Amino acid sequence: MSVGTSRPRGVRGSATRTPAPRADRGDHSDDRDHSDLDDLGLDPDDLPDGLVVADESGQVICFNAAAARITAVRPTDAIGRPIERALPLEDLEGRRWWQLTDPYGGLATRVGQPERNLLLPGGREVLVTARYVRSRPTGPLRRLVVSLRDTEARRRTERSHAELIATVAHELRSPLTSVKGFTATLLAKWERFTDDQKKLMLETVDADANRVTRLIAELLDISRIDSGRLEVRRQPVDIGAAVGRHVQAHVAAGQAADRFLVRLAQPLPDLWADPDKIDQVLSNLLENAVRHGEGTVTIDVAPSYSPRERACTGTSVTVSDEGTGIPEESMNRVFTRFWRGSKRGGTGLGLYIVKGIVEAHGGTITVGRGPAGGAEFRFTLPVGTPAYLQ
Repeated sequence: MSVGTSRPRGVRGSATRTPAPRADRGDHSDDRDHSDLDDLGLDPDDLPDGLVVADESGQVICFNAAAARITAVRPTDAIGRPIERALPLEDLEGRRWWQLTDPYGGLATRVGQPERNLLLPGGREVLVTARYVRSRPTGPLRRLVVSLRDTEARRRTERSHAELIATVAHELRSPLTSVKGFTATLLAKWERFTDDQKKLMLETVDADANRVTRLIAELLDISRIDSGRLEVRRQPVDIGAAVGRHVQAHVAAGQAADRFLVRLAQPLPDLWADPDKIDQVLSNLLENAVRHGEGTVTIDVAPSYSPRERACTGTSVTVSDEGTGIPEESMNRVFTRFWRGSKRGGTGLGLYIVKGIVEAHGGTITVGRGPAGGAEFRFTLPVGTPAYLQ
């Protein structure tokens, strides 16, 4: 067979440039999935997943760039070879996959193979899907189309989920142990404690219950952010008043009033946002500055202008402190899950949630070094009346 004179309908590429004879193309309904590539003017190398195609004799006639990257096999080494040699695959038990599936000699009613984890030579794991293209429903195989995907993204997701579960288990263990211990002690020895002792234990139970509630709320937020289901209920928000409330809450909790400096630029544009979620953002950023930073915590609220549009397009809030700041090598990890700026507690989920909330509003958030050397967080929210109210 002459490589380059036969190819699957609709598949182009450096290794299969010459079009197939018209008689080979035919009007086959099972071929339509792949003819769309021609109709769209796509090259196999444009596809994000690996694509390997074998003809009716089992020889490889297409091996795109993604397949070469995933398998570390050059297209020139794969084209024209039997697919079981160009793409040797084994299942997780070490059995040869092509012998198990037997696409050319097996049941003629099969239409393909579902996605599964298989191993390349050397033990590298890939996700493989196969489609059997036939001239007629039970006819001989005309094309074997194989899709390859790297498992690294899935592994990262699985590791992230495992880390999340481990973090949650660790964070829940301490408060639940405390709640269980104090309640069991009070129930067993209620009469032995004074009113002050009872009050102290109940306050501890209440604080630990609040801690569990916050963690569950964080987990729900992460779930909604990851699935794109975070709802934003926009209302007019007085961002200056919201900042003032959070500062007063820290002062009431024992922080010195002169530790906070609030600067509001006037006039501020109308801001439509979800007030509860903006409170969540402000609470997290101010708590981080108080807990991990030093010196004065400065909050600047100002209009944000677009140089291109020469108009006010948003409201920006900047929270900075005078501590040691965030190391340069950690800047790109600040908004990822489980990042902690210090060993002073916390789940490491707060800034990940903050970023998700800001982006759900259509805004942006950045981190850098403030004028006094500490950490500086700035988030910007777009302004303007929502379209449904115009």
